[in-house]
Amino acid sequence: MKLDRFINRPVLSTVISILIVILGFLGLISLPVTQYPDIAPPTVSVRATYTGANAQTVLNSVIAPLEDQINGVENMMYMSSTASNNGSAEISIYFTQGTDPDMAAVNVQNRVSMAQGLLPAEVTQIGVTTQKR
Repeated sequence: MKLDRFINRPVLSTVISILIVILGFLGLISLPVTQYPDIAPPTVSVRATYTGANAQTVLNSVIAPLEDQINGVENMMYMSSTASNNGSAEISIYFTQGTDPDMAAVNVQNRVSMAQGLLPAEVTQIGVTTQKR
């Protein structure tokens, strides 16, 4: 039987095993990153600044109206928001896999523009930015 050769010559089987591992490692390194699938969901970020406001004020007067308008945008999975004591607010909107990020950003921007009238004047003067990630 051909397996007797590997049993009788353990050095040969060790060398072949090491060679297979090295070739596998080299193949893994040379695999282009572009062949990996995009697994991160499309994300759109909305940022606003309310100068001089604390986190609670930003939450009540900036984030709440924006979230109310953005909620329900097409193909949205979920959103998360943060408010800081320096007056900055950020809302991250995550979309289902396969959603066009450009269209998602346009849809979110349309919803944000509907909420502009509900925001404080300082926030609208500085501006609310929408960008895809």
